[in-house]
Amino acid sequence: MVGEVLVVDDDETIRWLVAHRLEAADYDVRLCEDGREAADLLGTDYEPDLIVLDVMMPRLDGTRLVRMIRNGELAVPQDLPIVMLTSRGREEHVLEGFDAGVDDYVTKPFRSAELVARIRRQIDA
Repeated sequence: MVGEVLVVDDDETIRWLVAHRLEAADYDVRLCEDGREAADLLGTDYEPDLIVLDVMMPRLDGTRLVRMIRNGELAVPQDLPIVMLTSRGREEHVLEGFDAGVDDYVTKPFRSAELVARIRRQIDA
């Protein structure tokens, strides 16, 4: 295993695709279907090496979850690497993600090999 990645997306197909690709690259993967489920998990003793996170999700959106992590509201390091994976690709959306504190921003549709390379870069940094 080269790292533990939490994938948070309300689209089951995206969760499965990202998990499958990451597991093939020897990562351990946990899945959450929305930001609230992820926040609850991150409030325990679970600490992933990186989070792949969608923006638009029910109950708790990805941008708010990033801000909670960066503000120290959850039991994980405030500098935990976060890669935003979202269909929101306009310049203002990307800038909003970086302003919230994400480390990288990938738009859907995405190339899975590129996503894995970006994740590897963040974990190895």
